[in-house]
Amino acid sequence: MSEPANPRPTLAAVAALAGVSASTASLVFSGAGPVSEATRARVREAAAALDYAGPDPTARSLRRGRTGVIGVVTEDRLGEAFRDPINLALLDGLGEELADEGYGLLVLPWSGPAGVDLSAAPMDAAVLLGCSADLARSVEALQRRRIPLVAIEAPALPGVVGIDLDNAEATRRGATLLRELGHERVALVTLPLDLDRTRGPLTPEREAAGSAFTAAERIRGARSVFPDTAGISAAGSSVAEGHAAGLALLGGDPAHRPTAIIAQSDLLAAGVILAAEELGIAVPDQLSVLGFDGIRLDGITTHRLTTLVQPAIEKGRAAGRAVREALAGGAPSSVAFVSSLRVGTTTAPAP
Repeated sequence: MSEPANPRPTLAAVAALAGVSASTASLVFSGAGPVSEATRARVREAAAALDYAGPDPTARSLRRGRTGVIGVVTEDRLGEAFRDPINLALLDGLGEELADEGYGLLVLPWSGPAGVDLSAAPMDAAVLLGCSADLARSVEALQRRRIPLVAIEAPALPGVVGIDLDNAEATRRGATLLRELGHERVALVTLPLDLDRTRGPLTPEREAAGSAFTAAERIRGARSVFPDTAGISAAGSSVAEGHAAGLALLGGDPAHRPTAIIAQSDLLAAGVILAAEELGIAVPDQLSVLGFDGIRLDGITTHRLTTLVQPAIEKGRAAGRAVREALAGGAPSSVAFVSSLRVGTTTAPAP
């Protein structure tokens, strides 16, 4: 079998050309230990002559026992994950906290047991983003690797640091506002209920089979005020999905259509508003709309959305701090964040 035409240069070859030992050459590239400037220059010249860029970072990581990578596991498809302003804010906060430590972020789209093999992905710690009950059952693979685990909005998991949000309580506060405004016919537009991300009516069967933690918590908060409220689960958090759900909920008999809709994200709420306008339903005089997140909707609607504002960047920063503390040998505690109700121009007394 013939040798490759351009074999990869090795540290040993550089050391031989420079007339030094392999360990001395290694010290030059690592920057550790006493090496004279003359020797350092010879090694650098030999490396340039052989087109040697330095030791293999993978091998160096294996020796150190660290990859320099923090895995961010998301159940969203990558295209959708990076279109969601909340996910981007979380990643901003996480990146800010880890930047000075020299860590990189590796986003891993997880779509069930047949998806990404979390037991093999290279990482020093994992941040579970939007963790459902499905993903919770798979953290055992990561726990066997004994790496720190941080979960943002997830069921309570043994050995996992939680970064929590008051999803149920915040939604309850928003629903209470609608009740105080006299609304009785209230519908929900929820985030996806499960990994299949199927749009459809909220039925007891679909809710019982659902695994999405955040969606279930926000449904629970709304039902604490409006016990019999129904609605539609969206296939994603997007304006298009909110528009489709809005048309389905508002296109029927005016005497029975909802006078208020609780959407589980601001993008879904914006889509509901567009559907109402398309059907000639005035917001907020004929329909009140409540969102969740507190993102900017410039260019989508002229309304200032009534919404629950969540501290997304702060959640990301808290996850980053927990990762840093755990990798330094500490025992970080779980953190809980509180959303605030911001009343805008999309809610009014029931017609």
